[in-house]
Amino acid sequence: MKKIILIGNVACGKTTICQYLNHMEIKYKKTQALEVYNTTIDTPGEYLENRGYLRSLMVTATETDQVVFVQDASRDQFFFSPGQSSAFTLPVAGVVTKIDIATPKQIADAVELLQLAGADPIFKVSPMTGEGMEELAAFLEEKEAAAED
Repeated sequence: MKKIILIGNVACGKTTICQYLNHMEIKYKKTQALEVYNTTIDTPGEYLENRGYLRSLMVTATETDQVVFVQDASRDQFFFSPGQSSAFTLPVAGVVTKIDIATPKQIADAVELLQLAGADPIFKVSPMTGEGMEELAAFLEEKEAAAED
């Protein structure tokens, strides 16, 4: 799998995605600092929510192959700015989480907001049910194979 950094607000599902992708037990854990699991960097949501930490995310991302913006569809808060992906020199994908508990409108709104932030492609997932996770994992594997060519 490519080296990725997961960026999103507090409790949006970054750690759960990390656990799923790394075949770990899925259990709640508050991320207090940058944590590395194999090729995945899990970041505290406060790094996105407090703009003073945004530089830390940008610097850390330089050590990865793929930036992943994570948005909780079940919440009405959105912390990514329009065009925010341009702050990174790497490709930025988007992941809409918690689709198992969000309404279709909330999911559509989250997709639209990630598109405005510049994320492409965008995946809709629920690590708790596994929905959409195979597609996300395949994308991350596919990107690695393409980079090796």
